[in-house]
Amino acid sequence: MGVFGPLKPLTQANEDGKALAKTLSWPHLMALGIGGIIGTGIYTLTGVGAGLAGPGVILSFALCGIVCACAALAYTEMSTLIPTAGSAYTYTYSALGEILAWIVGWALILEYSLACSTVAVGWSAHLVGWLEQGIGLHLPAALLNGPAAGGIVNLPAVFVSLAVMGLLLIGARESATLNILLVIIKIVALGAFVVLGLPAVQAGHYDPFMPFGFLAHETNGEKSGVMAAAAVVFFAFFGFDAVSTSAEEAKNPGRDLTVGIIGSMALSTIIYMLVAAVAVGALPFKEIADSGEPLPHVLRSLGYPLVASLVGGAAIVALPSVILVMMYGQSRIFFVMARDGLLPSVVARVNAKGSPALITLLTGIFVAIFAGFVPLKKIAELSNAGTLIAFVAVSVSMIVLRIRKPELQRVFKTPVFWLTGGLAIAGCIFIFSSLPKESQIFTLIWMAIGLCFYFAYGRWNSRLRKAR
Repeated sequence: MGVFGPLKPLTQANEDGKALAKTLSWPHLMALGIGGIIGTGIYTLTGVGAGLAGPGVILSFALCGIVCACAALAYTEMSTLIPTAGSAYTYTYSALGEILAWIVGWALILEYSLACSTVAVGWSAHLVGWLEQGIGLHLPAALLNGPAAGGIVNLPAVFVSLAVMGLLLIGARESATLNILLVIIKIVALGAFVVLGLPAVQAGHYDPFMPFGFLAHETNGEKSGVMAAAAVVFFAFFGFDAVSTSAEEAKNPGRDLTVGIIGSMALSTIIYMLVAAVAVGALPFKEIADSGEPLPHVLRSLGYPLVASLVGGAAIVALPSVILVMMYGQSRIFFVMARDGLLPSVVARVNAKGSPALITLLTGIFVAIFAGFVPLKKIAELSNAGTLIAFVAVSVSMIVLRIRKPELQRVFKTPVFWLTGGLAIAGCIFIFSSLPKESQIFTLIWMAIGLCFYFAYGRWNSRLRKAR
């Protein structure tokens, strides 16, 4: 029993007959990481970040990359030590206790669900831009924006959310070949943007580099500055855990995971910084900030309408797969929490197709509501809040287990664990403090609601507590 409730027993990664084949080396892991990281954020949030930091958004991407690299190393150590489902929730349960695990699981609901909504709104903006500029079809503005933007509902965002939910309900699964193809499409589209946009870069567009300063501060009722932008574009780095979950299959975990994680994070960060640098260098940042699909907008402004349509089309094709992965991940978090007795078992009951139908349905509706009625920036900020809590919990769990159980056999060890973990914790707290106050307050309210549910239901139905 820990200070924060019972601790889930650690499972061993090297049980006889249950080890995965060690077939991956660092190039495989680096490619996996780049494919998982590069996607939604760079397509949808570059403009939002530029509006908050000006050209300084380049620095925002760099800072997020450093913090996420430290957190990723902590994730890797924990995933090799506790190779079971549940991600940050399970790691926290084993290291810190049931109450904190519940808080992290509740935060992951915020992360996964609102990440889906963020992608859906970004997909909607690209679809609308592609329809208007590509084939001249103009849809009613009231059906393309939520109330905050003067509309009624963002109907395309609602549509794609419910469509992906439908696919999951009938048991749809992504094909590995399709995933590889989508990654190639995304990378080629970003490469085309950089190649065509680079000659149009003007040094004057970078002056001043940080028009709103470095630290987040209130400007016209909302936070701005490099750190305020970092609190939003942080979303662009989701996905690195794809590398840490492959830890058991690494040929030389100590080397391959370190190179794979740091390498994929470094390359992705460089790509992000390069794309952002070209975007704010080719056009004044205020023009980019006003666009929901910044990269195609830049290309159209530079006289490349066909390439702009292709880049927008790449986003339209590739982004729904991200929603599918996030919804799928959400259902698995719920499944593990229900298996532990902290949620009603009916929540994770599977249908004849093997899908947890009820929770998928509820998640899809929740995602669609947020996507339809809440602005992109607000959703991304709330999603980031949940992720930051999870990152802090995993980093603390890694440090605690290093100190409490140094004798455990670790396939992978985080380099200079106290410094790496400390940087991840401090960076995440700093980014969280840069979020708008309303996002911070909403997150605290969400956590309070979760704790009420835990003490009303989870505490009394916990399998670990009943087993004592």
